[in-house]
Order: sequence, then C-alpha cells, then structure tokens
Amino acid sequence: MRNLVWGTIGATAILIVASAAYFAYDFGMFRFNNPSLSTHPIQGIDVSHHQGDIDWKTVAAQPNVRFAIMKATEGGDHKDSRFAENWQRAGEAGLVRGAYHFFTFCRPGRDQAQNVLATVPNEPGTLPIAVDLEFVGNCDKVPTLEEMAMEVNAFFTELKGTFPEKPIFYVTQEFFDQYLKGNEARFPDHYLWLRSVFKEPQQEECGRWSIWQFADNGTLNGIQGPVDLNALCPSETGLAHLFPSVAAK
Repeated sequence: MRNLVWGTIGATAILIVASAAYFAYDFGMFRFNNPSLSTHPIQGIDVSHHQGDIDWKTVAAQPNVRFAIMKATEGGDHKDSRFAENWQRAGEAGLVRGAYHFFTFCRPGRDQAQNVLATVPNEPGTLPIAVDLEFVGNCDKVPTLEEMAMEVNAFFTELKGTFPEKPIFYVTQEFFDQYLKGNEARFPDHYLWLRSVFKEPQQEECGRWSIWQFADNGTLNGIQGPVDLNALCPSETGLAHLFPSVAAK
C-alpha cells in the first residue's frame, strides 16, 4: 500500500511539473528552442491580424528580424485584414517580405489561387509565395493523397504565370508524414518551412528544410503579445542565395 501511495504521489507530481512547464511555455516564459544568431544568423517572423498594429520600424531594428512572412489570404475568399498595411509598412522598414496563403481542403486549389492573385502584389525582391498546409482551421476534411496532390498542383499552376518562383511549403510534422514524405515528386518542387517547437529538425545543407519555425510564443519590441519566430537553415548566410527572387530587389 505504501508503494502504491508513493507511486500515486510521484505520478501526480510529474503531472503537475509537466503542466507547469506547458503553461510556462505557452505564455512565453521559456522556449524549448532558442537558436542563437551565431548558429542561425538569419532569423525572422511570421504574422497575421492576430498581432494587431505592429510597429515595423521597431521590429526591423532588432537583429533577429531579417525577414517577415505575413498572412495574405485563406481559402477562396478570405483576406487577412492587416495584410495590406503589414506589407507596405514592413517594406518601408526595410525588411525582406513574404506572403503566405492558408490552404483549405474544402475549396478547389484554383479558386484559392485566384484569391492570392487578387491580394498579393507581384513585386521584386520578395520571398516566394508560401502556402500553409496543416490540419487546423474551419475545414475538417482529410483528403486522400491523390486529392491533396491534385488541388495543391492546381493551386500553383494557376499562380505560376504571376509567381513563377519555387514556392515555400509550411507544414507540421503530421502533415509532412501523411502527405509529403516519400511523395515529394507528386507535388510542385518546393522549399520546406517546417514547424518544430520542441527540437531542431535534422537537415543537410538546406536539403531537408529551408526555414524552421522554432517558437509560436516569441516576444519582440514593437509587437504586443506572442509572435512566431523562425530561422533560416544554418548553412545559409544570405536570403538571396537560397531564394533567388530576393536578389531581384
């Protein structure tokens, strides 16, 4: 009985510590990943309307913000309410900019591409179009591999005339394992932007991933509340080397 009691106490203590650690992380008190600028010299952020009114000059003055990827669109008709302002002001602050589209599995890829084309300016010196592929949002459909590949290809085929650069795929590990792993040839050639908030993803000279989202609870001067933090793969020392479209600025 004594062993059972102590076992119960021990399990409870572990649960309390784990819960405290989770909430501490969730509220930004610490991060499991905090890559330094010495090892990952090019870092940046991604934002949406959730970050509210951003002081872009203050943000751009910080050494760990070299680029900003901002939400532009979602699905076939939604436009982020802060995109136009963020796009203009981040550019005026001198940051390298990129736009991302949140892909829904409940609308045809071609329709979603038309939303992007009507929203995102085609300007030199910017990052390639990024597409957010993950199992969250208003659509609970889980497509087959064939359906996913067809719609993603239709999306980028429609974009290619205006945005011909190799796109960026933002994925969670879950999405990568279910659709992309071993099936890369079925999708457009792409850069990989991988979300991994608990450990650094393995990579070889940017061959496995190009951008790593290492935190979703970062803090920065100029932004009220949490913000997503990202790092370029450590073997890269310049955005323009990895993304040729940036060099066109």
